Amino acid sequence: MHANELRRAWTEFFVARNHTPVPSAGLIPHHPTAPMFTNAGMNQFVPYFLGEEEPPFTPRRATTVQKCVRAGGKHNDLDAIGRSLRHLSFFEMLGNFSFGDYFKAEAIPWAWEFVTEVLRLDGDRIWVTVHVSDDDAEEIWRDSVGFPAERIQRLDKDNFWEMGETGPCGPSSELFWDFGPDLGPEGGPANPVADQRYVEIWNLVFPQYFRQADGELTDLANRGIDTGAGLERILGVLENSPSLYAADTLRAMVDRAEELTGARLGAGDEQADVALRLLADHGRTMTFLVADGVNPSNEDRGYVLRRIIRRAVRFAYLLGVEKLVTPGLVERCVEVMGDAYPELRTERDRVERVITNEEERFRQTLKTGSGMLDDALEKLGTSTVLPGDVAFKLHDTFGFPLDVTKEVAAERGVEIDEAGFTAAMNEQRERARAARKAGKVDDALTARYREILDQAGTTEFTGYKEYESTARIVAIVDDELFLDRTPFYAEGGGQVGDTGTITTPTGTARVIDTTSALPGLTRHTVEVVDGDISQGQEAIASIDVERREAIRRNHTGTHLLHWALREVLGTHVKQAGSYVGPDRLRFDFSHFEAVKPEELERIEDLVNERVLDDEPVRAFETSKDEAERIGAIAFFGDKYGDVVRVLEAGSRSTELCGGTHVDATGMIGPVRILNEGSIGSNLRRIEATTGMGTLERVRADEHLLERAASILRVRPDELPERLEKELEARRALEKELESLRRAAAGGEAKALATSAVDGIVVARRDGVDPNGLRDLALAVRDQGTRAVVLGGVPERGGVALVAAVAKDSGLKAGDLIADAARTVGGGGGKQADVAVAGGKDPSKLDDALAQARAAAGIG
Repeated sequence: MHANELRRAWTEFFVARNHTPVPSAGLIPHHPTAPMFTNAGMNQFVPYFLGEEEPPFTPRRATTVQKCVRAGGKHNDLDAIGRSLRHLSFFEMLGNFSFGDYFKAEAIPWAWEFVTEVLRLDGDRIWVTVHVSDDDAEEIWRDSVGFPAERIQRLDKDNFWEMGETGPCGPSSELFWDFGPDLGPEGGPANPVADQRYVEIWNLVFPQYFRQADGELTDLANRGIDTGAGLERILGVLENSPSLYAADTLRAMVDRAEELTGARLGAGDEQADVALRLLADHGRTMTFLVADGVNPSNEDRGYVLRRIIRRAVRFAYLLGVEKLVTPGLVERCVEVMGDAYPELRTERDRVERVITNEEERFRQTLKTGSGMLDDALEKLGTSTVLPGDVAFKLHDTFGFPLDVTKEVAAERGVEIDEAGFTAAMNEQRERARAARKAGKVDDALTARYREILDQAGTTEFTGYKEYESTARIVAIVDDELFLDRTPFYAEGGGQVGDTGTITTPTGTARVIDTTSALPGLTRHTVEVVDGDISQGQEAIASIDVERREAIRRNHTGTHLLHWALREVLGTHVKQAGSYVGPDRLRFDFSHFEAVKPEELERIEDLVNERVLDDEPVRAFETSKDEAERIGAIAFFGDKYGDVVRVLEAGSRSTELCGGTHVDATGMIGPVRILNEGSIGSNLRRIEATTGMGTLERVRADEHLLERAASILRVRPDELPERLEKELEARRALEKELESLRRAAAGGEAKALATSAVDGIVVARRDGVDPNGLRDLALAVRDQGTRAVVLGGVPERGGVALVAAVAKDSGLKAGDLIADAARTVGGGGGKQADVAVAGGKDPSKLDDALAQARAAAGIG
């Protein structure tokens, strides 16, 4: 089974049990209690577990395949990646959830059914743990499922889940796979020295309590289910491998790492093996993080991403690879996982550009810093501690990160004097404070920016009126160009920075981003695509006009959307963040409940009415006091001086804004709301398109509608009626088919019953699915037989076994097929009256049925 098949099997299993399939949330969680990255399937459902919002599912249950990252904060497996076969920084979590609906009695048997009947795992190699206090869970496993009591173990903290110091919590039950004696001693998961042998594959959490601030546990009003099964772990089990890298998604990444480095996994070089596994893992993690909006930086999520990219580059560097490796890793990740996560294909170009730029920069740092660090380590002699001031000099002067210094040193058995490093850092900060008091600038880069600002003055922004301007290059810092005047808008107020070209007589540079280095100083991040560019040259600065037009339509649309939200929902609505790009607009706002569909329609109608009015859009500068007097609303997060820029979007919206806008509301074009949802307690997010973006969405919907109509051979307006007829016809056919099956089963049951030996029937029936085989067995039993065992090879392959016994037979169904199930390479089927088991080896079915006859005493 491959990853795509497992994802599909999981979703279909729980959808068949009335769960709503919910797409994976992004890797950047938004709830105030959330960790740095989405690290579990339940993250996106926190508002439902906390009772902050009502689940929008009927019934109140859901299932997901959630992308997760554990690489920062409390859950940080980064240092183990590559060295461990069992740790990943990116992984997928299969989950099923109940929000006050079903509980343990359903969740536990479903888990057993999925692993033994869908995955066809050998039930005899599974162990179960429950919390020391959870008698209910143990009883369900033992009595309802028929799981052997000797393989159920009770643990304490390992089997009690808590969202935080306060909030929902409860016991859990975990399923473990036994990889056999080659990987450790016996004793089950409770044996701490057997953790390599017994591997957790599924955790069933039962949130049933609320922990108060004083530690007291009270019952939740709505008990829940929160389960998480590791996709890569299950794939490893299905490959009978304790290595997560046996999963097809990771194996494909390892293959690409081998192609890029020339190394081979398992060829006897442990350092190469670690590097290949790390490249495979980190390649996925960096791709998904950038696709979800994380950019490399020196803070928070951006720092973790930067460290992941740098670790991958350094391990490739250690293998002697001089060419870029990250573009190939990104390419393979998109190939392998783009079907499951289409956003990877949508964002591929941007992801590759961001990561490649980071690798190129860091490779320069590696070339300089690695030589310096090697020299410093050589000079240590027999010492095993690198002085802190040396590590700080590498960090401060050459930009060599401390974590990289620590990794390199650790590989040679050397520690870093981190106390000395911190002391050197503090000394620098003290010097910085003294320098600031004296009117000086400490940080080298900031000092360089300040120098540019002092020498050249502020950058004149011409972009309100011009798309192309003549300018002079006043400074160049690495891949950053500074002009005396520019039409490029620097990212701010939610609006993304402009892109375009800067051309001089000797060369051309592509501007890939525009930001502010310091207030008033615009920084153009570029890549030179032709020739050379020098300081002091005259230049032509040209923005991407089509992109800017789309951005300014979206920006003015954001102002109208803000006005409409306040009109419909109330003046308590306040902006809490925004994104204005060429593809869409995003608006975060304060509101205490989900926006109703009819409210969204009214909001969309109001905005489009203003667009049709085609009122003038006017921007002007005035004093902050005057702006407040005329009722201008300040946008979230912006800082304003005494002179502010006011934007009047028609006669309804007046706000402070420094962004670029259309000249009349009619230029915005049609506005379409794409979605609205929660991003935290009393915080909502709405996304929309304008102009051509809306038309593209409408066309896509029309094409989808036309395709569906074509398939059903009707006009698009006839689709609803035709679909209703098709569904009615399908229901009728299913009902008729069920009647025919029952009639056929009844007739076949009578025939089988006549072949009973001592009241017992053992027979083979191929081509029947497990459910049909079970129905047939029950029908045979109802003919008055003592017991019946049926085995067969379903059309989809594998082996199905069913046993059913009469209450007064003195036999147990599970016992009749226990040995048979093992013979065909399967497990399950422990129930007393009706037992169902599966297997993998059809060639041994006849032998298995012979064992069933022997177990029934008729062999």
